Amino acid sequence: MPKHTIETRLSRLWAHEKASYGLRVFIALAVAMGVCWHQQQLTAVPAIFLGTIASAIAETDDNWLGRIKSVLLSLLCFAAAAAAVVLLFPYPLPFVAGLALSTFALTLLGALGERYASIAQATVALAIYTMIGMDQHGSHDPASAWYGAGLLMVGATWYGLLSILWTVLFANRPVRERLARLFLELGRYLKLKADLFEPVRQSDLQARRVALAEQNARVVAALNAAKTAIMSRFGRSGRPGVQSGVYFRLYYMAQEFHERASSSHYPYEALTEAFFHSDVLYRCKRLLALQGKACATLGEAIRLRQPFQYGELTHQGTDDLRASLAFLHQRNDPRLTRLLGSLELLSTNLQAIERRLSEAARSETVTDTLDTRLRDSSPHTLREMLTRIGQQLTPTSLLFRHGLRMALALSLGYAVMHLVHANNGYWILLTTAFVCRPNFGATRLRLVQRIAGTLLGLIATWALMQLFPGTELQLLLALISALVFFITRTDRYMLATAAITVMALFCFNLLGDGFVLIWPRLIDTLIGCALAVAASFLILPDWQGRRLYLVMSTVLASCARYLTQVLEQYRSGMRDDLPYRIARRDMHNADAALSVALSNMLREPGRYRRNLDAGFRFLALSSTLLGYLSALGAHRGALANQTDPAITQAGGYLQSALSAIADALSRRQALPPADEAAEQTMADTLENEEGLEDPKRQLVHNQLALMLRLLPKLRAAAAAVIAPASKPAAPAAAPALR
Repeated sequence: MPKHTIETRLSRLWAHEKASYGLRVFIALAVAMGVCWHQQQLTAVPAIFLGTIASAIAETDDNWLGRIKSVLLSLLCFAAAAAAVVLLFPYPLPFVAGLALSTFALTLLGALGERYASIAQATVALAIYTMIGMDQHGSHDPASAWYGAGLLMVGATWYGLLSILWTVLFANRPVRERLARLFLELGRYLKLKADLFEPVRQSDLQARRVALAEQNARVVAALNAAKTAIMSRFGRSGRPGVQSGVYFRLYYMAQEFHERASSSHYPYEALTEAFFHSDVLYRCKRLLALQGKACATLGEAIRLRQPFQYGELTHQGTDDLRASLAFLHQRNDPRLTRLLGSLELLSTNLQAIERRLSEAARSETVTDTLDTRLRDSSPHTLREMLTRIGQQLTPTSLLFRHGLRMALALSLGYAVMHLVHANNGYWILLTTAFVCRPNFGATRLRLVQRIAGTLLGLIATWALMQLFPGTELQLLLALISALVFFITRTDRYMLATAAITVMALFCFNLLGDGFVLIWPRLIDTLIGCALAVAASFLILPDWQGRRLYLVMSTVLASCARYLTQVLEQYRSGMRDDLPYRIARRDMHNADAALSVALSNMLREPGRYRRNLDAGFRFLALSSTLLGYLSALGAHRGALANQTDPAITQAGGYLQSALSAIADALSRRQALPPADEAAEQTMADTLENEEGLEDPKRQLVHNQLALMLRLLPKLRAAAAAVIAPASKPAAPAAAPALR
């Protein structure tokens, strides 16, 4: 193989988003194993490995100073947890009380942010690792117990120091990885959006809208991850430098792409019917698909740190679309005038995306005119932290319910372990801690993955122990398994479970006969999974169907706030400032939360998802509303004549109507009466008003009219969800989506 080919493959491998994490873990474990081998202390390997794993679980993305603070806090929590286990282990009642109280308190720390949630989860894991070590070495020998806890702390400290050093050496790599992921997700979103323009009658537009909404949730998650990475390194309001300016520019470019791509200027069914015999929709579809491919290519270029080459195919696609629109304009068909105006606006959006893609390789683009402030919702003072935690001390809080569920599940697992006198029974607690999720749907999915992964891991371990009885090869296999676990634990949990099972059995084979642990591991996994599912099902369960109305209310309330911000900029002029971006992001976050809630509902028992169909209808409708609002946002700017009574009246009415529906949903009360005939009359007036020469004013009229026509369908979908509580007479069937 040529040398340059090998170098290219190695550089691509190093640029992979999980390469840095995997290599860091591999170095930590390999060095620990090498030191133990050199010191002839192989029995210390399991505890040091488990300490390293706990420290890696606690790791979150941050700058070097934040990483130092996180490592110190996690080590403090680890030391306290390990010491508490060693001291209370011989006393069952104080031990289980301390286990329950600490688990509940640590779960509430998740209210402070991702960093504290990760530290809390890792602390619970390390406490159980300490129990496993004491169970293996004998709980009646205090010196052995403290020695095992010390080895756990050695592993955790070693990985923490390596993590800090890694952050100093590769400070901005996570930002590039998050931005690369963001543009890859945007590329997929554009390709799904392109499918909506396929001019095929009787196509299942609702299914396509739902798929687009689910991808929109992934884009929103990628936007939030990129924002967090940028903010942790470059602050909340400081002026960006040369390098950070590139990252800010790419992030705001992705935001603009998302707003323009999520825009909707007219119902797709009407476009299909009007232009069925024209190629213009195929031109739109092809250009969107090409731009989606270009976004994915840009993401790859960011990941590989290579220049982005914008291809000529997209330029040609734009020219073809313009030619197709020009041909339709030449026909002078008055029936197509309004629809052609919508396609012109779509073309403007696509040309703006093309222009920004063409500029993507220009790193010298300045950001002086941008408002580079980012919203930071994390608490920064002790008072803010205590207030945030205090707000969770109510049974209505999801964290409170999950913390109570975890505490009771682990306490019950401890009781079951002593009741059946299970050997190596603390794996029951470990399984329960990792399988029990905040809602039943996620717990059920984790249950299946955990059991399947454990079975796969046990079978693989049995076979590998037969094939490779030597200690050296088993240690190497344990190292490789640990690496696989960390690479796959966030997105391929079944494989991660199989890998950690292999690692655990090979490590504990150093302390005795690994074959003896195979059956206890399987039985403990089944018991732990059963306890986790029972806790999610019986202890203050968070059924998504029972709180779906609250999620829907948040969607409409955020849409109303965003509409207020957009209409204000049609009066005062375009500003991509922080309040506008907060309103836009809140709207997309709410829509993404609805998509996630419905996905979780699919895994819940049938009697708890009676509102599922209505929820998906509402998701499709809310995504349509979001598209109409995004179109207003994408073209926002000061109108030539500031006084337009029709816009003022319709805008105010829509804000009030959306807020009223949101308020009724949040209270789970019957929707307030509405004069739908007056709404349709208002929409007709907006669409048919004569003498509108300003295209921007015509756009605002059209988008407000489309939203007014959508209101009855939103009310019908909302009424279907709150009907069990308010019991209105014979709720109307949801009308077909436009």
